Amino acid sequence: ASIPFVLSSAGYGFLWNQPGVGTATFGRNYTEWKAEQLKEIDYWITAADTPKQILKNYTEVVGRPPHMSDDLLGLWQCKLRYRTQEEVLKVAREYHRRNIPLSVIVIDFFHWTRQGDWHFDPVYWPDPKAMCDELHSYGIKVAVSVWPSVDRKSENFEELYDRGLLIRTEHGAAQTYDYQGDCVSIDVTNPEAQQYLWKKCMDNYASYGIDMFWLDNCEPDYGVYDFRNFRYSIGTALEMTNVYPKMMAKTFYHGQKAAGKNEICSLVRCGWVGSQKYGALLWSGDVNSTFESLKDQVIAGIEMGIAGIPWWNSDVGGFMTQDCFSDFFKELLVRWFEYAVFTPVLRMHGDRGPHDIPPLSDLDYGGGYLYTGHDNALWDYGEEVYQILLANLQTRLEMKPYLKKLYQEASDNGSPLIRAMFYEYPDDETCWEVEDQYMFGEKYLVAPVLQAGAVSRKVYLPHGVWREIHSGNIYEGGQWIEADAPIQYIPVFEKM
Repeated sequence: ASIPFVLSSAGYGFLWNQPGVGTATFGRNYTEWKAEQLKEIDYWITAADTPKQILKNYTEVVGRPPHMSDDLLGLWQCKLRYRTQEEVLKVAREYHRRNIPLSVIVIDFFHWTRQGDWHFDPVYWPDPKAMCDELHSYGIKVAVSVWPSVDRKSENFEELYDRGLLIRTEHGAAQTYDYQGDCVSIDVTNPEAQQYLWKKCMDNYASYGIDMFWLDNCEPDYGVYDFRNFRYSIGTALEMTNVYPKMMAKTFYHGQKAAGKNEICSLVRCGWVGSQKYGALLWSGDVNSTFESLKDQVIAGIEMGIAGIPWWNSDVGGFMTQDCFSDFFKELLVRWFEYAVFTPVLRMHGDRGPHDIPPLSDLDYGGGYLYTGHDNALWDYGEEVYQILLANLQTRLEMKPYLKKLYQEASDNGSPLIRAMFYEYPDDETCWEVEDQYMFGEKYLVAPVLQAGAVSRKVYLPHGVWREIHSGNIYEGGQWIEADAPIQYIPVFEKM
């Protein structure tokens, strides 16, 4: 996700308003912005005394998120991948039986017959409406994955191709993507293509009761990243490609608005400047299940908020797991979950290896042939892990009034939920340097555990009085401390 906005400690914000391919170089004595292709140079500058005012000015121009539904502030359940509607219902029923509230359940990719069909495979999803009705009876919203890729064997390919609604290639074969099929992606920079895609998703998903959409692979994902070879209706990929994921979010935002829905949130793998105004909840993609990757999430979440996109999350435990039964992974999962409690959205997801589960079908297409990972609900990692996750989920649920306040601030003035330390303490030089802790709103200082086996970590407390919420210990600020971090929780400090 390329969001070319910079916030400087010198008191300004700079937006390089070019959605094409390029580079930014920050040196000791110069800064260089470079675009491979453009028709005009467009950049925007604002100045203010504080980061909070800079971000307010910036988001007033590029947009702020709409209202976030109160129904989405708890736990989201997901895995790669639920292959049938019965698998989805089995997990939801167990959450209901255990009296664990679930906000959303997400149905991942290849529930369809072929890429670009944009409907459930009727063999494995025979009654989507009945499935949605039952999930709704438990208070669960339902999200479904939508990819922009269209297989040449898709029932929609010929019409899309004949009407010029697919991304074009400048030379060679008309192919942009080759994962599990010979595909070309729909060109959502074209308003006609936007209308086409939404109508398919309205008829085949929303009409059954699907509440939300997971807009995956919407960079778009290319088989070969030769941007000189791809063209959209609004220009070449070299000139325009970074705007594509924003157009995907816009497609589903306006489509749902026209259908009468007011609270719109789409889980999106990528974004660009202003994606937030279309209800885009970005997540960080298919990241590794390592502690190094967990640290990357902390930094990415901070930076995405500064870039003007406050709705952000990551796959709890990381996505690419080799052995989900190992003690190492269980520790990582717990630490990631404890961190995710203090992020905008708490979402279980991942491809839980090893891949030793046989497919449901011998066919090379349809909802049954592709692999799946192991189960990924809270109770699937043993009783000790389950009890820790439950306790931390309770913390999340008790924070709902506070979360609602933070989301409202994001809509009102662009303030991120995950805030760099300097956002709240711009006069503290140390707060401009620390990168592995953050403020969750103005009230909580969060210090994730980012090393395997760690039972404490260094935390910087700005001036003031702070209470660690788990132990109750009180600390004077303006100093570094060594904070306890048993496996049951990460250090979180409340500003007194």
